[in-house]
Amino acid sequence: MTINRPEKIDHIGIAVRSIDQVLPFYMDHLQLQVLGVEEVASQGVKVAFIAIGQSKIELLEPLSSDSPISKFIEKRGEGIHHVALGVTDISERIEEIKKNGIKMIHDVPIDGAGGAKVAFMHPKSTHGVLYEFCEKSK
Repeated sequence: MTINRPEKIDHIGIAVRSIDQVLPFYMDHLQLQVLGVEEVASQGVKVAFIAIGQSKIELLEPLSSDSPISKFIEKRGEGIHHVALGVTDISERIEEIKKNGIKMIHDVPIDGAGGAKVAFMHPKSTHGVLYEFCEKSK
């Protein structure tokens, strides 16, 4: 059986209070390019993707005080939220990882930013790191 391994780090998600306030750091000081900004209502966030080599940085701003990102910021402050691993068949990967005893937050893929299908692994199963599987549209 061939294992559907992650292909790359697709992006690193960073929780911020305000995308508008932090974008100048990435654009002016790091000289990075913003690829786009969008709202993902189903996850209660506004996101900005920033290109860096083969990967991206995803800034996550809460849309409301009850969004998961807002709760994350209240508890831990701004900073790294998750690491997204690019995969080619997210449903297959979810099933493979569950068979190995890893708990998923999402047992089926959900819609993410940029038309991607995403699913998060529970950090209690991944040594405290929130990992996301991310399958981009073909």
